[in-house]
Amino acid sequence: MEKLIDIQSQIAKLESQATAIRAREFDSTVKEILAKMAAFGITLNDLKTKAKPGKTSMSPRAKGVAKAAKKASRTPAVVAAKYRGPGGESWTGRGLPPRWLKAQIALGRTKDEFLIKP
Repeated sequence: MEKLIDIQSQIAKLESQATAIRAREFDSTVKEILAKMAAFGITLNDLKTKAKPGKTSMSPRAKGVAKAAKKASRTPAVVAAKYRGPGGESWTGRGLPPRWLKAQIALGRTKDEFLIKP
């Protein structure tokens, strides 16, 4: 079993090693942070502003980039209609069947009758 004195000396040794590593890596870390701030358009004012959790304060440029990325990711793919109803309604075949198709199936017709021929 180790003694308290041994553990305290190990702690002191590790703390001095951590201090040396921190001093060595400080300049490169600052350069990395500045490069990322420039890439994302973050200013010192952005960092000083205390934002609410989940909310970030961004520069106008960064907001524009984020907005464009969000819009691009949520744009749904356009899918051609696969079924056409008696009243001209259409359905892609994705999701729940529409009411018009359910009504026709309830009348004894089949879904295949409404397939759009290529």
